[in-house]
Amino acid sequence: MGFIIKVETVQPLTALTIAGSDSGGGAGIQADLRTFSAFEMHGTCAITAVTAQNTLGVGAVLAIDPDIVVAQVESVINDFSVVAVKTGMLAQAATVVRVAELARSGRLPYLVVDPVLVSTSGHALMADGGAESYRDALLPLAYVVTPNIHEAAVLCRVDVHDVTNLEDMVSLAQTLLRMGPQYVLVKGGHFARTLTGERTPDVLVGRDEVTVFDAARVDTNNDHGTGCSLSAAICAGLGLGRSASDATRDAKAFVLSALNGAKAWQLGQGRGPIDHLGWNP
Repeated sequence: MGFIIKVETVQPLTALTIAGSDSGGGAGIQADLRTFSAFEMHGTCAITAVTAQNTLGVGAVLAIDPDIVVAQVESVINDFSVVAVKTGMLAQAATVVRVAELARSGRLPYLVVDPVLVSTSGHALMADGGAESYRDALLPLAYVVTPNIHEAAVLCRVDVHDVTNLEDMVSLAQTLLRMGPQYVLVKGGHFARTLTGERTPDVLVGRDEVTVFDAARVDTNNDHGTGCSLSAAICAGLGLGRSASDATRDAKAFVLSALNGAKAWQLGQGRGPIDHLGWNP
């Protein structure tokens, strides 16, 4: 006589990333989808640009027609029950505006906007007019905005060299908050190495709260895609029902663990990827 073993099926929730592709696999769509998987979410995507990229930098960028970007998004949200959405590299002002139209219609829940303007290696990842389109169209519709210090300074029309301490980071976040999002997270990270020394503080500002998430800097060359991964992790946390503060705390811990897991890797000749999936816990 045989036995029928019933195994409970756990159905994952679905998240969506709207971002560029990184041929080196360290950042962009690739990092976002691995991050969603690490949080046990099904990841869907809309690709906004194709980059020729590796650990040494970005060699070339081909932006995708905004109509095709929107078609990808609509294909996903018309079929899947998407619980949270993030944007990364949008590449063109027109794409920012089109994504904002989708957000305004209420179809992009818990929208996390990572306003990618320039790569870590200094390559421009947004065409002219991008900062203005973020300010005018997309930021007012975001649930959380996650710029690094350089991006926050550009969006606030501030010289990044005038950002010299934690209070300046809070001021940037508050300026961005007045543009309309529910929360702003200004990231310390590698752009703030001279400002923060051996610490990596991120500042989360909401309507009635200011929270500093601090951690020791991990000594590694493998930090490519940390910004993408952090915003994707926040997106996943929001989709799983976490508050903005708790989702950010979890995301910060996730990225710290991934940095430590990959710090001895030698993938490529430059700044390598992080350990999203906990292969070296």
